[in-house]
Amino acid sequence: MEPYLTDMLSPAALKKLDETESGYRDKEKRLSGPGIAPEEIVKLSREMSAEEETVLAYRRYREIRKRIDENTPLLEDADLCELARAEIDSLERERDLCEKNLAELLTPKDPDDERNVILEIRPAAGGEEAALFASDLLGMYSKYCEKKGWKAAVIGLTETELGGVKEAVLTVEGANVFESMKHESGVHRVQRVPTTETGGRIHTSTATVAVLAEPEGVEVEIDDKDIKVDTYRASGPGGQHVNKTDSAVRITHIPTGITAQCQSERSQHKNRAQCMRMLRAKLYEEETERQTSERAGERKKQLGGGDRSEKIRTYNFPQSRVTDHRTGLSLSNIEDVMNGGIEKLVSALREKAREERE
Repeated sequence: MEPYLTDMLSPAALKKLDETESGYRDKEKRLSGPGIAPEEIVKLSREMSAEEETVLAYRRYREIRKRIDENTPLLEDADLCELARAEIDSLERERDLCEKNLAELLTPKDPDDERNVILEIRPAAGGEEAALFASDLLGMYSKYCEKKGWKAAVIGLTETELGGVKEAVLTVEGANVFESMKHESGVHRVQRVPTTETGGRIHTSTATVAVLAEPEGVEVEIDDKDIKVDTYRASGPGGQHVNKTDSAVRITHIPTGITAQCQSERSQHKNRAQCMRMLRAKLYEEETERQTSERAGERKKQLGGGDRSEKIRTYNFPQSRVTDHRTGLSLSNIEDVMNGGIEKLVSALREKAREERE
């Protein structure tokens, strides 16, 4: 390994980069050699395509380090030291960016990161105040999606008479949605004086958030004989009927007992389609957890029973502070957070997850 490489990338990372670059060069030689079979060309081209970004970044990184070493002796030259210092400063900034990029490229990727998601929000402990907080979370995530340029659509919503949410289900579509949203799963705690409180006392309530990676339809096959479909009248706050037909749909997957329901559309056909979409996501998650031991039971552990002690994040309105208990990061402008300003929280969680995977 070249002596000019720094220790900002771990020895294991540098060894991996060396091996990847060496293997890439070998593939280049094999592709240009005589008598290579067409299927081998396809295989090698696919492997090189997956490695190309990392290899090019690593080659650039080594070139930067080499140029820094070449310029360093010039700092002793009175006529050239100023130019050399400016050049070195610029190269060191690029080197740092390269190191960060390489660290990210080496981090094992979750195969679900590029998927769209289905987001479920429900009140937990705290009665009506929990339902109102669930409504606030719905607004927060909707605005965050808007800031990110993602397409968010509510496909299931049951409200209370005071404007709270008994259940909200959204689909979110866009680039790398699951990668950003997956760490939002868990119990969210709020501390504030509820609008229903006449004595001015601060209450603590919770709501749960579940983020499901949405599979492609062909990835989860559901046999008609394995599902039970129930229809009923959609209702709004206080049990008032939204319409007079049995448009709401509930589908139960008999082998697993997993259910999905939707009443957001007036058409029973549309509600059934949305129900199947949710059911596929839930079945996909269960199968993924079963196959991957480290994720087994993750959603149940994250959501728990909605108890206040299980929180992953606290929204303290009197102190205008939001604290994520997994990273320790606190933000002091709660109004901005509730208006979708959660990118710093999301980024910190992604960085923590990356570090844990290294």
